[in-house]
Amino acid sequence: MLSSEIRRSFLEFFAARGHRIVPSSSVIPHGDPTLLFTNAGMNQFKDVFLGVGTRDYTRAANTQKCIRVSGKHNDLEEVGYDTYHHTFFEMLGNWSFGDYYKAEAIAWAWELLTQVWKLPPERLYATVYHTDDESFALWQRHLPDEHILLFGDKDNFWEMGETGPCGPCTEIHYDRTPRANGRELVNAGTQDVIEIWNNVFIQYNRTADGTLEELPRKHVDTGMGLERITAVLQGKDSNYDTDLFVPLITRIEELSGKRYEHNLGSAVGIAMRVMADHIRALSFAIADGALPGNEGRGYVLRRILRRAVRYSRNLGFSEPTLYRLVETLAEIMGDPFPELRHHRATIERVIHAEEEMFLATLDRGIERFAAIAAQTKARGETTIRGEDAFLLYDSFGFPLDLTELMAREEGLAVDRSGFDRCMTQQRERSRQAHKRHHVEVITRSLDGESQFVGYDTLESESRVLSVDDRTIVLATTPFYVESGGQVSDTGTIDAGDITIRVTDVQRISAAIVHVCDQPVPPSLVGRTVVARVDADRRWSIQRNHTATHLVHEALRRVLGEHVKQSGSLVAPDRLRFDFSHFSKITSDERAEIERIVNEKILERIPVETRVLPIEEARRVPGVKMFFGDKYGDIVRVVIVDETFSAEFCGGTHVRNTSEIGLFALTDESAIAAGVRRIEAVTGRGLAEHIEHLRQRIAQLSAHEADLTERLRTLERELEKVRLDRMLSTLVPQLLSHAAMVGGIRVISAQIEASDVEHLRTIAEAVRQQMKHSGIGLLAATINDKVQMVCIVTDDLAARYHAGKLVARVAEQLGGKGGGRPTLATAGVRSTERLDDALTQFPLLLEQWIPQD
Repeated sequence: MLSSEIRRSFLEFFAARGHRIVPSSSVIPHGDPTLLFTNAGMNQFKDVFLGVGTRDYTRAANTQKCIRVSGKHNDLEEVGYDTYHHTFFEMLGNWSFGDYYKAEAIAWAWELLTQVWKLPPERLYATVYHTDDESFALWQRHLPDEHILLFGDKDNFWEMGETGPCGPCTEIHYDRTPRANGRELVNAGTQDVIEIWNNVFIQYNRTADGTLEELPRKHVDTGMGLERITAVLQGKDSNYDTDLFVPLITRIEELSGKRYEHNLGSAVGIAMRVMADHIRALSFAIADGALPGNEGRGYVLRRILRRAVRYSRNLGFSEPTLYRLVETLAEIMGDPFPELRHHRATIERVIHAEEEMFLATLDRGIERFAAIAAQTKARGETTIRGEDAFLLYDSFGFPLDLTELMAREEGLAVDRSGFDRCMTQQRERSRQAHKRHHVEVITRSLDGESQFVGYDTLESESRVLSVDDRTIVLATTPFYVESGGQVSDTGTIDAGDITIRVTDVQRISAAIVHVCDQPVPPSLVGRTVVARVDADRRWSIQRNHTATHLVHEALRRVLGEHVKQSGSLVAPDRLRFDFSHFSKITSDERAEIERIVNEKILERIPVETRVLPIEEARRVPGVKMFFGDKYGDIVRVVIVDETFSAEFCGGTHVRNTSEIGLFALTDESAIAAGVRRIEAVTGRGLAEHIEHLRQRIAQLSAHEADLTERLRTLERELEKVRLDRMLSTLVPQLLSHAAMVGGIRVISAQIEASDVEHLRTIAEAVRQQMKHSGIGLLAATINDKVQMVCIVTDDLAARYHAGKLVARVAEQLGGKGGGRPTLATAGVRSTERLDDALTQFPLLLEQWIPQD
């Protein structure tokens, strides 16, 4: 059976038995901060098992995309070295939520395996929790006692966490040994007898004191790895020999020119298995919205990618290669998971950019590792020091597990605790460097609970609850406290006899604390004051805040749906927006982003704010919420055209996009691997930006004029130097080749000159050098035209007129000329008879008869 047929037959089997076939959830477990990646089919039903959620069905089945590379379920180190562990896999599963239980689950598992898929019963073993007599008895209906094995908590008791739903499980193992006598190999961690299906029976709740309580409703949670069952049904000893992996390995063979080696110890085989496995995890994670980065799941993806790149070197690859496997993967799995095809271009671009970045330092990192390993051995040690491992991480981008992998190949270990200590120290330094610098004037807790009314008004009367030095707490306030990137308001507090300037606002517990520019009189406590926000400043901030929502969506539409906000600053004079992306924004992309934002501004779209229960807010079409952020039960959703932008946001905004004015990007840069930053201006900030540009252009124009004049001066000086140098050599050469005609030195020659003035200067220099009794004719081809200069020394000018001489020569060549008696010029279009004219010039002088 093909893998696609196995997947389909599993789902059809359970659909026929009343199960709702539900789609796979994302590998990014949104809303579950306990997981970096979806690692089991039950993740999307976790709320049901915890008793805090329900479904409109009691039976379900699906195939779930899973990634196991972190936490308790971490198979990364085994990948490539065995035949059945993967970073990404599909989990076929069926569930009962308080409906059927052990009898049906076991009976259906047996029916599917032996009657539908025709697996030999004698090759199947069942493991049962050692006190689960019910499951043991149920298995006795299908298997002999010697094929039913009892195990303890480690192998056959499943728990969601230290507390909560849990229960015994029964696993089904397949025996690949030649004589089907692998009983002793069950749960021994070998491919010869391999677990293919796990049925978990959730019947208890683990309390905080460790006791087990019976649940009022019992559930079934099963999981079967598609890769493993496909290998079994296709008669393969390795998952990598199935149709889920063979096309990928074939593609790697084509790219590398090497043949796949099935031997588990083969470096070529390990490398190909790692690349084939890792491209699956990377592609599915990126398709679901994750990107490689420096923290959390992003760093896990970067570790996977760099592990694959390092192994690709064993196949001779020195250029980005992994991204070239995405097309093949989309062909294999694009039907059940169309997101691979939809996001293929983005997946390829992300992986290619990451490969290029790591390859830039990989060779130097390998060299550094080799030196560290050699030094470790030379010291007689067997463990690479933590600080050395951290150097490889910090300077060359080597994840710790990559260093550990390379160390194992050298027979060495790595001091993980020392590495962790160095990492902790770096994070502490980073925290200190980025520590928020508020005005440190709050010396003690201030009493009171403040209500923010600044969404609706910029001025309000309020009672003073408490003061302390230069701080004051009001019962109600229109002053916004910095949050979500939007900076705090400034303004004034007017008490009638005194007006106090507010320079900052901070939240301390339930109190909104106004930081002032002078000590606040204690006598204000209990009095009513007027709090006024600086309106112009607030409106500028609001323009920029709404603009960040527009630019966020514009970025997604231009660059791709992988774009996620990773930080922002909303200030009165500018906005800054950090986002996930993997390459520099092109000029065309910048122009399109600006066009989209300004189009929405000019459409005059009302900006709507809805205050909703969080579950209702999640259902707003296309709503953006920032996973990892903490939200209350009630949230604010800011909507700019329901078909364009909707975001969870607690900030303040304009009432209509037209109030933004216009928008312009001013800068774009990289701030971290995979994170870009844009800066922009709107409204008054844009007007100020334009004025700044005008002043800058004027300064540059004036500077350019100065530079141009200076350049011209330098060019003239350089030309003079060149001319003087040339004259010092050319003039003597011309004089040395002069002919004597009737006692007159005659020079006729073709030379090189850049223009007519240049030619005249050379000719005059020759005339001056000859001093007396000399005549010359110099010619040069300038812009495909012959230019000639005739010179006559002063003592001969009365008899031999230079203008008439050069006119006579030019006439012979079809041109015209004339000038002074001592120096004259002519121009001739044809260059064909120039050599003859120069040769005959001395003869012309012999025949010359002055004309009165």
